[in-house]
Amino acid sequence: MKLKVGLLGGGSWGTTVASLTAKNSETIIWARNPKTVKEINEFNTNAKYLPNAKLNRNLKASNSIKETVENADVIVMGIPSQSFRKVLEEAKPYIRPWVPIVSLAKGLEISSKMRMTEIIQEIMPGHPAGVLTGPNLAKEIHSGKAAAAVISMVDNTIATRLQAVFSSGLFRVYTNNDVIGCELGGALKNIMAIAAGMGDGTNAGDNTRSALITRGLSELTRLGTAMGGKNRTFAGLAGLGDLIATCSSSKSRNHHVGFQLGKGKKLEEIIAEMNEVAEGVKTAKVVMELAKDYKVDMPISNEVYKVLYEGNTVNDAFRGLLKHEVGSEKEPG
Repeated sequence: MKLKVGLLGGGSWGTTVASLTAKNSETIIWARNPKTVKEINEFNTNAKYLPNAKLNRNLKASNSIKETVENADVIVMGIPSQSFRKVLEEAKPYIRPWVPIVSLAKGLEISSKMRMTEIIQEIMPGHPAGVLTGPNLAKEIHSGKAAAAVISMVDNTIATRLQAVFSSGLFRVYTNNDVIGCELGGALKNIMAIAAGMGDGTNAGDNTRSALITRGLSELTRLGTAMGGKNRTFAGLAGLGDLIATCSSSKSRNHHVGFQLGKGKKLEEIIAEMNEVAEGVKTAKVVMELAKDYKVDMPISNEVYKVLYEGNTVNDAFRGLLKHEVGSEKEPG
């Protein structure tokens, strides 16, 4: 029996995943904007977020959260992390018991410092909670380029069942039962992408970007394992894979923010010009608190935070990193 999918969120990644699942399963996507719903249903497009992309013709869109989730066998949350709780609470009365809920968000809630699966477990106890993550740039996937992702659930049987829902041709989906590591890899790499973007914006060069990616991986692995993630997860698609894609691509929202900061633009101006949320901007606040909570040294994240929220320049950030004491590559720092 094919599972029915209800996906909440009509941004670029939510729409991309809905179009992928529509190849395998009956899928309804909820979008807030009535124009988006009309466009998907009539023209199989979502031009605001995915220009020139044709969506799967089986995909249906709705303005009603109730209609989207009430008959779904799996709920997919394509909602940014700071709005995640509110939308899930709206959907809660209409979701059937025990239905798995999968997050696409790569961020942490500011008010609670919680991961998205923790929010799911708090609001919807008894529902299997998981995450779909990895090096997945929506526009590339829509243009038919090969990509790989991870579906992470504590219960491997459920993950394997959902693997078939999300896998599609050149989009390969692997399973992983380290939900904590997979979620943290996705959230923490966005801060490193801002740092890499800042370097590219100031024309710092390929060597600098390589150093930022490598030391950034070390940094996010330290915090991720301190919080309960498994070391090997951060060397896989949800960690290193996602980090490389996000730090190297001009299609990455977080890299874009860093790049524009490197060019001298103000954060407020950059955000105002963007269609979608760059999760790393808000996540940076949470990560600095978590670094203190877990007593983990995170020099790159700290310098990014200072640029975003304390008025430091990008040059200040690089000077700060150069002043940071150099230890063994095997040790923190």
